[in-house]
Amino acid sequence: MKRQTFLPDDYRPAEGEPFMNERQLEYFRRKLTTWKQELQDQSAETLEVLQDSARNVPDIADRASEETDRAIELRTRDRQRKLVSKIDAALRRIETGEYGYCEMTGEPISLRRLDARPIATMTLEAQEQHERRERVHRED
Repeated sequence: MKRQTFLPDDYRPAEGEPFMNERQLEYFRRKLTTWKQELQDQSAETLEVLQDSARNVPDIADRASEETDRAIELRTRDRQRKLVSKIDAALRRIETGEYGYCEMTGEPISLRRLDARPIATMTLEAQEQHERRERVHRED
């Protein structure tokens, strides 16, 4: 059974402490878990809205508007689903001890970047390099 790490409510990871120590890992685990729960709650609300709006609307303009709204909701829900899988992957990296390290270089990802984007898998520099390479290949 995993030991619970005490974490004050106002805790924020700091550069001066050992990188990815128990407190930092617990901070990011909680941040990711909370984010995932919020997305799942939004997804459940979306399903309810879509089921409620599945009624027959006689006016063609209203029906078109409702179909557009449904398409937007479904796209949003798909993005949320993909985000939840990235959150799950980040939680797995926490469990395996790989969280916080760049998958390209093995270097630590800055705490500021992880705090802003806890699903990040690359340092900012590696991400920019990856995007430049991707852009070059797209233009070919």
